[in-house]
Parts: sequence; C-alpha cells; structure tokens
Amino acid sequence: MKKLMIISAFLLGTVATVFAQSEKYYGAMGANLAGMGNLKTVQDHVDLAAKFERIGDAEKTQWLPYYYAALLNSWAAFAAPNTEKDALGNKAKELVNKAQAIQNSSELYAVKYMASTAQMMVDPMTRWQVYGQEAQKALDEGFALDAKNPRLHYMQGQSLFNTPEAFGGGKAKAKASFEKAVALYNEEKPASPIAPTWGKEQAASMLEKCNK
Repeated sequence: MKKLMIISAFLLGTVATVFAQSEKYYGAMGANLAGMGNLKTVQDHVDLAAKFERIGDAEKTQWLPYYYAALLNSWAAFAAPNTEKDALGNKAKELVNKAQAIQNSSELYAVKYMASTAQMMVDPMTRWQVYGQEAQKALDEGFALDAKNPRLHYMQGQSLFNTPEAFGGGKAKAKASFEKAVALYNEEKPASPIAPTWGKEQAASMLEKCNK
C-alpha cells in the first residue's frame, strides 16, 4: 500500500508539473500571437520572431514556436529591401528545418514557399531557376502532405495571380485556387487555440480582385 501511495504521489506530481509547463507554454504563445496584430515594421516582425524562437529553444519538443518564427521572418522578407531579403529568407528556412526536425507539417511548406518567393523577388528574371523552383517544390510537397490546407491554396492562388497568362497564370486560374482556399478556410477546425489560421481575409480579398 505504501508503495502504491508513493507511486501515486509521484504520478500526481508529474501531471502537475506537465500541466504547469503546458500552461506557461500556451500563455507565452498566446501573448506572442496577440502581438502579431500590432506589427508595423520589418524590425517588429524580426523582434517577435526572436521571441517565438526563444520559446522553441526552451521547449525543445514543440514545432509551432519555430513555425511562427519562420512565418514572421518570411513576411519580413517580403517587406524588406532587396539587400535584406536573402538573410531573412534563409533565416525563415533555417527555422522551418528546426520545426521539421520535431514534426513535419504542410503548414511549414507554405512558409518555405513564401521565403523562397521573397528571395526570388530580388531579381525574378535571373533568380527564377533557383528560388522559383524552390517555391513550387515547397507547394507540391505541402499539397502531398495535406491537399486541404487552405493556406497552400491561397499561396498557389497568389503565385498564379502574379504569373502572366502566357506562362500558365492569370486571374482565371488564380480564381479557382482562391475559391478553393476560401471554401477550405470556412471548413477549417483548428487543432488548438494556437494552430495556424491566418490568410482567410486575404484569400477572400484576392478572390474579389479576380472577380473584377
């Protein structure tokens, strides 16, 4: 009986510790996610990305902190001057690799797509062969993991919208991707309060542009 009581006490203590750690993790993630709505500059994105990365380094078994850190760096790469796009894009990819070492997810390929696309934008004509193909490969691999990820369809729509019809893009093709994205966003049921949900309003806005 005494042995059972000791085991029970140990288990209760373990559960309490795990719960406390989980509560701290979700609290930190929630605070950072709330901050994503107040970002204005490239540096704002980079600073918040660093906070997410520190959570990832502390937790070690959670992929979402690295995911959000990578996402913020990829967004920063789009807004940054050409001289900074490569560094931010590479940082995003480095963080994607860290996340994938913990758990692979189709969400990570949407970020990888954005990072490569931002790097391609430095000089699209000369960089397409490397970064354009990297971006397309990221989409293909993401769809192979989860063909119902709305963010991948949104990214695909963006790619088609910005590609001339002569090269296989255009509004008509982009519209189909945005329609699919919006439909999937409407069906989406996030796995947790901190799961990725971004892009719905932007996809709907792009769909409107395709209808004009």
